[in-house]
Order: sequence, then C-alpha cells, then structure tokens
Amino acid sequence: MEYEPFGNSGLEVSRLCLGCMSFGVADAKRPWVLGFDEARPLFRQAWDSGINVYDTANIYGLGSSEEITGALLRELGKRDDYVLATKLYNRMSPGPNGAGLGRKAIFAELDKSLSLLGTDYVDLYQIHRFDYFTPIEETLEALHDVVRAGKVRYLGASSMYAWQFAKMLFTAERHGWTRFISMQSEVHLAMREEEREMLPLCADQGVAIMPWGPLGGGLLTRPWGERTKRSSTDTWNKLMYDDAEGGGKAVVDAVETIAKARGLPMAEIAMAWLLQKPGVTAPIIGATKPAHIADAVAALAVNLTTDEVSALEAAYRPRAAPAYISKEAAIRAGRLPQSLPTPIAKT
Repeated sequence: MEYEPFGNSGLEVSRLCLGCMSFGVADAKRPWVLGFDEARPLFRQAWDSGINVYDTANIYGLGSSEEITGALLRELGKRDDYVLATKLYNRMSPGPNGAGLGRKAIFAELDKSLSLLGTDYVDLYQIHRFDYFTPIEETLEALHDVVRAGKVRYLGASSMYAWQFAKMLFTAERHGWTRFISMQSEVHLAMREEEREMLPLCADQGVAIMPWGPLGGGLLTRPWGERTKRSSTDTWNKLMYDDAEGGGKAVVDAVETIAKARGLPMAEIAMAWLLQKPGVTAPIIGATKPAHIADAVAALAVNLTTDEVSALEAAYRPRAAPAYISKEAAIRAGRLPQSLPTPIAKT
C-alpha cells in the first residue's frame, strides 16, 4: 500500500479508501447491501491490504452503516490506527431540523454518529452536499466549533459546484475558521466534468480529492450490457449509469479493449487511470466481494502508457453538470421539512 499526505495537512492516508455505503441493513431499494457478518471479511481484507481510511455517512442505512463500520474497526485495531470519516446533510427525521447543515442539525447529527460509531471523535467530518437553505457562515462556524470541542479532527466536503466550494473556503479563511482539507467528487472515466473546475480548484487550494464511484457504480468493470444484482435492483444506480450519455458505451468498450490487451480485469484499468490523475488522493472503493478490494489494490501497480490513457479518454463526451448538486435536487431529496407542526390557533 502507498500512503501520502491528505491535502494540505499532516494527516497520512492510504491511496485507497474503503467506502462503507455497501454495509448496513438491506431494504427494497438496496437489497444488495451487506450485513454485519458478511461485511467482516471485507473489512479484514481491506485492513490487511494496508487501507487505513474508512468512509461512511449518517444516511447510509439510516445509521446502520456507521454502526457496522465502528464495530468492525474496533475489532481490527486501536482507534489511532485508522482514519474514520462520516458525513451529514441528508434528511434523517421528518419535520424541522431533521436535515441540512444548520447549527442545531450539525451538533445533533454528530453526536448520533459518534454514538453509533462507538467513538468520541471522527477524523474527518464531511458535509454531504451544499445546503441551499442555511447561511454558509452558520454552517462553517458550527463545524469549526465541533473541531474546537475535540469531536472532529478535520473537515471535508462532498459534491457541489466549484463556486460554492470556493465561497466556503474563502469564508472560512476570512473568519479564521477551520478549512476543509478534502473534497469527495464523482470522478471516473465516464464522468469527468469535475476536471473542468473542481479538481483545479482543489489543487490550487491544497485540498485532497477523494473520488466516489471510481468505477461508475460497476459500469467500468464489465462489458457493456452485462448486469449484476446491484445494477439490476439499485434505483440510484440505474438513474446514474443506465444510459450511453457522455459516450458511456464507447468508454466501457475502450476499457475492455485495453484490459484484454493487458490480460487484466477491467476494474484494474479503470482504477489505474484514476490513480494516475494529478491531485487524486484516495478513491473510495465500494466493495461487496473480495475481488473488488483485490482489483483496487492491484491497480496501484498498473502504470498506463500515454497511448493507453489517450485511448481511454478519447471516447468521453462532455456531459451536463450532475443533477444531484442542484437546488431542485435538494428539494426533491427532502432538504425542506417533510411535515411542519400545525400552527396554534389564536384565541
């Protein structure tokens, strides 16, 4: 395993991060999610491979992912031996203050996450999306306060417009508040829009990049048209990856061609491309099988030639900014209260 500094900080992380969205309580929308006993060998494999970063979120399984993640990491080593990351923003309860990045929500959701994780601090606390309905000064000051309280070591962010992230970085610096040191963005061969503004911004500001969905939800790991349990049942997966927009089929075909020529799994080729991108620190791998971790680790040793990189990138076609970062998407996802209390009638 390779390790490097995490953005402009003294934190040292592995070049790969185990994403823990795959673990928790399965439901009708995500029947492929793995429970406690099924997750245990995958955590052990990641640990033995040298992976020291584990990323979850309060929304994953409505806390069940955090519970499994915390318990299995405690089985594997001491608290100082790993970097534990979680996120907040999404709706966790109906009614006012059940979602978003207001001060009340931040304090409440962090305490819930700490309890489920079984720890008194998280190494990296991340905002899952930009909150269109809370002043960024309120969010940033509250995040600074949980760092000062010793409950959080570092701050990170995830998917938003580059101008929004730039505004937050500037505001934190202006007030002397704790700055973000990482950004989780969707970056893979079939989605490269973040290369336009977000990746250059992060490189300029010393912010680590943690690509999520590095294999396009499995799209880049198999020939076009092949299906898996997850791709067939996960509604989110279908929404994002089930069409040929952005040259999807052409990209997959290019990965398949190079993988066959190399005699390697497609996953290794797609991951190797991402690991070679300047500024990329630790792609987040979502594993439900031992091969998923093994392929990601093996990709660290794969050096693609300039011609291979050119062939992989040539098939891409520009895409619109992803809909999940828009204000409309925030409303659809339930950022606003789902139910408000009935006003008391005046007498």
